[in-house]
Amino acid sequence: MSSTVINQVKMLFLNPIFISCILSWLAAQFIKTLIKLISGRISSLKDLFELLFWRTGGMPSSHSALVCSLCTAIGFNSGLDSDVFILSFCFALVVIRDALGVRRASGIQARVLNEIGTTLDEQDILKFKPVKEVHGHKPAEVFIGCFLGIAIGVAFSVL
Repeated sequence: MSSTVINQVKMLFLNPIFISCILSWLAAQFIKTLIKLISGRISSLKDLFELLFWRTGGMPSSHSALVCSLCTAIGFNSGLDSDVFILSFCFALVVIRDALGVRRASGIQARVLNEIGTTLDEQDILKFKPVKEVHGHKPAEVFIGCFLGIAIGVAFSVL
């Protein structure tokens, strides 16, 4: 690996926009994990690590936090009239809309399909293997995620 590539990787990890995005995502996942840990909804160490680094859904939305942090930091860095800010803003709208609508609706649909399939399987009408239930977000979860991301984006832009 050449020194140019190594320097570019170093610069990426020193970029305040990149750092604010990663920190926003990690902060949201940490808060989500802490809430579930306090409420007693984590049953194993595996659940803890999955929730901390991978699992979606819950309070706050890590997707919304990340894209709002990205959008905010780019707005401060490049200006609200820049092409890259407009791109990040539109990207944020798509991600937030997806978190609120599409993923939530498909999660509800998957839960209903699993209920129907389980009933049919119990009655020996149909062999059924449950489908994965993708959890979207409630509006409050997305709002808090957006607020967290904006706050971290502002912090990394001003400090």
